[in-house]
Amino acid sequence: MLIGGIFTIASATAKDIQTLIICRFFAGVCGASQLTVVPGVLADIYDNTYRGVAISVYALTVFGGPLTAPFVGGFIASSYLGWRWTLYIPAILSLANGAISLFFLRETYAACLLIVKAVAIRKATNNWGIHAKQEEVEVDLADLVDKYFTRPLKLLCTEPIILAISLYMSFVYGLVYALLAAYPYVFEQIHGMTPGVAGLTFIGLITGVLLALGFILSQHVTYRRKLVENNNVPVPEWRLRPTILGAPVFAVGLFWFGWTGFTSKIHWAAPAAAGIFIGFGVLCIFLPCFNYIVDAYLPLAASAVAANIMLRSSVAAGFPLFTRQMFESMGVQWACTLLGCLATVMIPIPYAFRAYGPWLREKSKVCQ
Repeated sequence: MLIGGIFTIASATAKDIQTLIICRFFAGVCGASQLTVVPGVLADIYDNTYRGVAISVYALTVFGGPLTAPFVGGFIASSYLGWRWTLYIPAILSLANGAISLFFLRETYAACLLIVKAVAIRKATNNWGIHAKQEEVEVDLADLVDKYFTRPLKLLCTEPIILAISLYMSFVYGLVYALLAAYPYVFEQIHGMTPGVAGLTFIGLITGVLLALGFILSQHVTYRRKLVENNNVPVPEWRLRPTILGAPVFAVGLFWFGWTGFTSKIHWAAPAAAGIFIGFGVLCIFLPCFNYIVDAYLPLAASAVAANIMLRSSVAAGFPLFTRQMFESMGVQWACTLLGCLATVMIPIPYAFRAYGPWLREKSKVCQ
């Protein structure tokens, strides 16, 4: 976070596009650590009962940031502060958060905690034969490369569950970032709004995400009861229940947005309201699938999540590159129809995993 904040400041002070692109690249590299580490930390801290709730709150920040940024950034860029302050402010937040984490964030990985405990016992008892299992592990560069880079790629290529779920989540996540380009086109170009005002239409998406979070958390009582009845042994497929509702709602939202947002003759509130359905569907798909991966690959949660993030972040980065051109060439209604049809084709995916997930997990060598 500290180094990422420094590169973000460098981006804000950039004098040419080359410097901006290079600094933004390194800021993104540094920012990826929080996305991969936080789910692993939550898996370490919380047990089977409350881990899903903790990750639900975490997922809210993953979507809340990108959906809040357009109207916050729009008003900042339109003000006397200018566009550079849309980078200065995140840099300040990153540096502040990094400083707080440096002093107050503690290790949560059980194996490392046992090393600290073994050291304390050795000092207290003068028994130098006491040691933790992790202390016997010899770490070299090859091990680090395998654990933090090669292993996630292997999981992505060899585990059908991670690949299929990640592809579905990548499409959904990519659409979230595609909307960052589609919304300004619809509400600025077609409805003639200013950037800041057009950004306020993202409130519909945020509302949908909040409603989805409430719906998912309301299922926690049922999940906890099943957990107790199953002797505290979680079944990952239990997580996918909200996706059954979210998948069709997501597709409906895309069709709604396309066929109400293509002309200024239809009031702007109609496509803005479609965002509620899209936001609801996005979180109801993304969050249960994310929890499913964590539960299914709990001992390797960080690596499984890293594999997922590699794919979905790559897709999300690519979507905005062609979204505006697609909407301009095909028209809003037909572009959204294409996306809506893809979302409709993917509706059976959560049903398939609820039915065949246990069988796939039995075939896996690393899955729980």
